[in-house]
Amino acid sequence: MPAAKTLRAQSRRADRNRSTRSFARSRVRVITEAIAEGSQSDESADALKNAISALDRAVSKGVIHRNTAARKKSRLTLQYNKLSS
Repeated sequence: MPAAKTLRAQSRRADRNRSTRSFARSRVRVITEAIAEGSQSDESADALKNAISALDRAVSKGVIHRNTAARKKSRLTLQYNKLSS
């Protein structure tokens, strides 16, 4: 494949991946802030569910590795569950 065509394809993939990665990061940030505040409510439970869903979506699109997503989901869930105890 010619170099110019490869660069165009990489640019398109980078743009697509950036939006997916940003979406996942923002959802993770919401639950991280809720955990830092120490609030365990229905809203924070929904935030955890949204973060896990966004990470799974990023994995399915090939943006992040499945083990990375699993590690992040596990750590978020552990931190969230510590609030109740």
